[in-house]
Amino acid sequence: MIPPRNDNTPTPDPWDRFEPYVQLVRSLLPRASSVALFDARGALRWSSETTTGPDLLNVVDDALGTARTAPDSAGQLRMLAGNLPVYLCWLRDDSARLLAVVTVVCRPTNEQDADARSFSFAYALLRPALECLRRDLIARAAIDDLSRTVSALDKDLALLLADGTADRPSADSGAHDLKGILQQAVEHLRCSTAALIVPDKSIALVHSKSEPPADMQLVARAHRQLLSMAQMRREPVIINKLAPNSSLGIMPYRILSCPLRSLAGRTIGVLALFREDPGEDFVDRDARLGDVLARKAVGIIESSYDALSGLYTRPAFEQRVRGAVADKSGARHWSALYIDVDQLHVINDNFGMHVGDTVLGQLGELVRKRLPRGAFGARISGDRFALLLPTQLDDAESFAGSLRQGVEKLGTTHGDSRLHVSISVGVALLDSGAGELMHSLAAAETACKAAKDRGRNRVEVYHPNDASLVRRFDDINIAGKLREAIDAERFRLDAQLILPFAGAESARPHYELLLRMIDDEGSTIGPDRFMSAAVRYQLMPSIDRWVLNKAIEMLQPHAGLLAGKAVSFAINFSGQSLNDATFPDFILDRIVSSGLDPELFCFELTENATIASIERAESLMRRLRQLGCGVALDDFGTGLSSLAYLRQLPVTMLKIDGSFVRDVLKDPRAESMVRAIAQLARSMSISTVGEYVETEEIRARIATLGVDYGQGFAIGRPAPLVDLLAELPILVSATAVARSLGETEIVSVEFVH
Repeated sequence: MIPPRNDNTPTPDPWDRFEPYVQLVRSLLPRASSVALFDARGALRWSSETTTGPDLLNVVDDALGTARTAPDSAGQLRMLAGNLPVYLCWLRDDSARLLAVVTVVCRPTNEQDADARSFSFAYALLRPALECLRRDLIARAAIDDLSRTVSALDKDLALLLADGTADRPSADSGAHDLKGILQQAVEHLRCSTAALIVPDKSIALVHSKSEPPADMQLVARAHRQLLSMAQMRREPVIINKLAPNSSLGIMPYRILSCPLRSLAGRTIGVLALFREDPGEDFVDRDARLGDVLARKAVGIIESSYDALSGLYTRPAFEQRVRGAVADKSGARHWSALYIDVDQLHVINDNFGMHVGDTVLGQLGELVRKRLPRGAFGARISGDRFALLLPTQLDDAESFAGSLRQGVEKLGTTHGDSRLHVSISVGVALLDSGAGELMHSLAAAETACKAAKDRGRNRVEVYHPNDASLVRRFDDINIAGKLREAIDAERFRLDAQLILPFAGAESARPHYELLLRMIDDEGSTIGPDRFMSAAVRYQLMPSIDRWVLNKAIEMLQPHAGLLAGKAVSFAINFSGQSLNDATFPDFILDRIVSSGLDPELFCFELTENATIASIERAESLMRRLRQLGCGVALDDFGTGLSSLAYLRQLPVTMLKIDGSFVRDVLKDPRAESMVRAIAQLARSMSISTVGEYVETEEIRARIATLGVDYGQGFAIGRPAPLVDLLAELPILVSATAVARSLGETEIVSVEFVH
């Protein structure tokens, strides 16, 4: 059957170019005044006249019944007003189905010319032309059907190759867009509504041709039955006719239900497509394409949603954050929550990993149930979650408090033990103007870590005037840059002079090696900016190893000049390295294999770090002293038990904490402390260094108090080690001259930067 005209059809209309047949009809039947062509439904498709009277249309409609019920009939003769004969000729395909009706209206004839007016006479004349037209229409219809089939296959191929996104602006647009899958289903499969339901992920999405959907209760009424059907039937199910007694029977829709199967083979949800009834039936091709869309949806779900918690994965969450904040038509204020499960490792150790996973799954379910409209969340790492709420800070804090209370109720009894579950939560406003949105989330992470430090199972809000939170926030922001600098070795060693005072037993100057970080743009960053982050994130062992390796590398070319013990270099290492079981052997092996005189090195360790690991510290110090290296206690005087441990530690130098030195001119207690430390050290044959010597007055004062060395801006400012090594011959000569003259206060060896 020739389909009705469709202006959207990409191929030429099979009814076009009928004019040659009109000329042929008129040549065969000279009395013909007009010729028209109607389709099998009686619609006029072409006419040689610009207008067609209602008489002809009525005649055609009346005659179609005969044409359909009498397949052997070739046509009939009818009379129009004015005694005009009209010949109606049926055109059928090879299976005798009606294709079209050709009407030929002739001029009036004499009553006596009955043969000329008979249908059989006219049909015999017109038959050759009608047969040509019939074959032409059949051929054109076949070509049109083929074109439609190819077009449909092209669309199917496009659907298979598409990434599941819709080309439209949206806060959710991107590679992981389930809404795009639903839009494709509605448009490509000619559905009125498409729904995607995944209970474990709290996904319930609906897309309809009409906005809002014509039947808002559609999914609510059908989802339980559709999910049950998906569980029982692992292949797409077509429901073109609903049983009257079915719970779905009240729905005026045809349904295609496609189960969503995970890679593990488990049915996790359903993709349901609806067509209004009455309407076109779903066929096998629709089922195959629906299954393709279902598989795409599963791929998006498994790459975008965490399997354990049902929340977003971190990459999907970050993408959603960018889209939500960039959407100016959405919420004006966003608050971020950073959640950390307290002591999950204890739960894993005491009850098993499977119980810990259950806790994470229950937390994810609790979050999904409580998230307000427009909010979303993610499990960003093992036991850590991040949420984004379209609310002000106060509302976000209230939500966090309610969530914390809900988590406490997750605890259960396992055998004789009680499982306690709690979370620490940090809350912060999201700075949508920040260059890196995830850096803004670091404020919430900072508050969360403060909550853990302050006792766990609590909510902390990030406030810019909270100094401890700001310090922690800065550490989080710089930690990533610090890791990059470690990997790329973007550091520089500076050196600061430690000068002996008059009366000191040795005129040998020292230099403390200080670390500087170089950022991406080549700017220098001091340790006050990155050292706190290095300690907080356990990066000091890597940094300490780099410093020692770099110092040895730079000093080795000058081994000959340094053999005379003209100078000494102080190198710091941290308490974290002290607790690294491999570090002592590393430091000793590097010194021995360097070819440098071990007496060139003096290793500094802070007093607090030493006391915290006294046995490890004492062991390493003795090994260093046996090798010939010096050992210094930095920041001496701040520890509570420093004097008690001092006699058992083989130190060669005490560096008096700068807080005492800075106040030596105005605080009698500070002066007394400096004098006492200097006297104690001298009685034990230990040298002393006053730190933070920032003025000539302080320098002169601590020298009179018995301090052996000074370090600070009044002595010498830090400068690149490479510059010091370039002036090393001059430094060595100056030191030698000073010694030959018996001078013990060397003031001319500071190098200029």
